[in-house]
Amino acid sequence: MSVERQPLWNDAKECSERIANLAVTALIDEAGLTPKPALVDRHSSGAHTDLDFGLMCRSAQVLRGTFAQIALAAFRQRPSQVLRERLAVIGRDGEKVMMAATGGTNTHRGAIWALGLLTAGAAMSGPGTSARQIAALAGEIARYPDRFSPEKRSSKGYRVRQYYGVPGAIGEARQGFPHVVDVALPALYAARSRGILEPFARLDALMAIIARLDDTCLLHRGGAEALMAAKDGARAVIVAGGTSTRSGWNALHRLDAELVARNASPGGSADLLAAALFLDSLDPVVQRDGTLARVIRP
Repeated sequence: MSVERQPLWNDAKECSERIANLAVTALIDEAGLTPKPALVDRHSSGAHTDLDFGLMCRSAQVLRGTFAQIALAAFRQRPSQVLRERLAVIGRDGEKVMMAATGGTNTHRGAIWALGLLTAGAAMSGPGTSARQIAALAGEIARYPDRFSPEKRSSKGYRVRQYYGVPGAIGEARQGFPHVVDVALPALYAARSRGILEPFARLDALMAIIARLDDTCLLHRGGAEALMAAKDGARAVIVAGGTSTRSGWNALHRLDAELVARNASPGGSADLLAAALFLDSLDPVVQRDGTLARVIRP
């Protein structure tokens, strides 16, 4: 049994471009994963009337420059108030680029937040840095306040967090992305270790997130009942043996029908799956800590 390591980046521009490419790939891979419950995929718009796979891909592609700028600003830096606010400016500019490319449709605002922080964490990191450590650095950045942020008390996310008392995307980031490093990545690696094909392994990781996350997108669109239906449905898939089994596959389709009927979509879970795919792609054969260890076998 041996462990191989990819050389990490030494040049700021090269680092930022490579990280940005991986972030964009993660977003496209998440969008293309098919089928997903009530989410946009290659065959369906799920519970969305204003989104489709082509639009999601176009949105991801135009964000390449945003992620590259974030990584360049964070390259070999440490979390700080100044860095937090610099990244926030880049992120808000990225939202404008996204909106221009999509005709005003919000395709990836949540992903800009999550992947933006994680691209920054990756650009800060040195050789041997684990996914958990990168997520922790991202969390440190997120815990600094953005003193120049526009007032957003009227935003959907703010209202849902206040009404239901859930952490939301902000809380997830400030805690170091626990649903990514403690839920999604272990589920992904466990499925792979059983020889499950990659699309099913990724779907299983998504089910693990949905089963645990208080997804504010679900709460906004369908309330507490939709959130409970999503969690119960995802758990049913897991209990059935996952999406690679016949019973699990059938349970996945029942979950899709249930959420589409409620016009509720687990968009927050999709963002975190993209975050997991991004972290997974950074250094796919490096030895990781604890439950995230993977090795190359002879």
